[in-house]
Amino acid sequence: MKYQLLAEQDVQSAFADYLRAAREQAKLSRAALAEKSTVPASTIKKFELTGQISFRQLLLLWQTLDDLKRLYTLTQAQQRSVTPSSIEEVLKDEF
Repeated sequence: MKYQLLAEQDVQSAFADYLRAAREQAKLSRAALAEKSTVPASTIKKFELTGQISFRQLLLLWQTLDDLKRLYTLTQAQQRSVTPSSIEEVLKDEF
């Protein structure tokens, strides 16, 4: 099993890029998305350029541009994953 470390900025940028592409595919301007999502257009612009946004506002944008259930499913998948119960399992890569 190979682990990859991600920087916080990498993840923030990936979310920003994904939602910007979804906005463009929906043919929405930032102003139109702001109206639909209740997130100010200036915040959307800052998010698309820097990846910086509050979690609440990220969820509002995601809910407007995608299915919020898809994002929620990530938390459920994590709860179902098997975690090692001993150091031996970790060393044997049995989990």
